[in-house]
Amino acid sequence: MANHKSAIKRNRQTVTRTERNRAEKSRMKSSRKKALAAIESGNKDEAVKAASEFSSFVDKAAKRNLIHPNKAANLKSKTAKAIAAIS
Repeated sequence: MANHKSAIKRNRQTVTRTERNRAEKSRMKSSRKKALAAIESGNKDEAVKAASEFSSFVDKAAKRNLIHPNKAANLKSKTAKAIAAIS
């Protein structure tokens, strides 16, 4: 356990950031599942809308260093490829 005042504060900040990051990642994963479900349904309009929302979440996560920028690009590419396969 931290003894110094500054160490206690750093610990408190780490806990807060960890919770925020976990929530953001979870939101991103839920958005991905929603996009994949829309793609599976075959409704292209709904799939494009869900993929756009997912793409936004992924870009924000990459910007905040929650995921690597290349992983963000790979995820966006996979969803775009899946949407292209619908038509």
